[in-house]
Amino acid sequence: MLPIERQQQILTWLENEGTLRVSEISKRLEVSEMTVYRDIKPLIAEEKVLKTSNGITLVTQTDLSVNRCSYCYKDTRSRFSVQLIKKDHRIEQACCPHCALLRYKAIENDVSQMICHDFLKDTTISAKTAIYLLDADLHLNCCKPQVIVFESMKQAKQFQMGFGGRIYHFAEAIQVLMKDMQSETCCHKK
Repeated sequence: MLPIERQQQILTWLENEGTLRVSEISKRLEVSEMTVYRDIKPLIAEEKVLKTSNGITLVTQTDLSVNRCSYCYKDTRSRFSVQLIKKDHRIEQACCPHCALLRYKAIENDVSQMICHDFLKDTTISAKTAIYLLDADLHLNCCKPQVIVFESMKQAKQFQMGFGGRIYHFAEAIQVLMKDMQSETCCHKK
């Protein structure tokens, strides 16, 4: 079977099944996993398929752009972006912690993990264990009320001393943002 024929077969399987592991594709096509990787590389480059932690999945119309926030559709290529990893291994991007928390609330039963970046150190951390500072007196040019993420309570409090704001844990921050959605303070007011 030619590479183009294998690629078409992979796309057909993905249309029917959603997500496939490379090892499963290898068995079905009776080729090595390395051959499968070579076959899917152009499909990924053409944005026909998306590599996930569990294999590959078909890019759908709802994926429109990997660089757009799944909540407000702003660009997600910043140090404030957050990834929501769903149970089906699809990854949604949020432009900032504000949108990520609101999106999480909307689809929380589908989310297995959230990853964000510590504001000071720019290290990757779990959003569910992070500390959130809302409404600091610092203009970050993103959604309001601004939400800044810290790995530790100590750092959040030190930052709060200089820039103000309110500190919350994950669940509390979601509750506050949901309440803000009903008021004039949220830029995504319903």
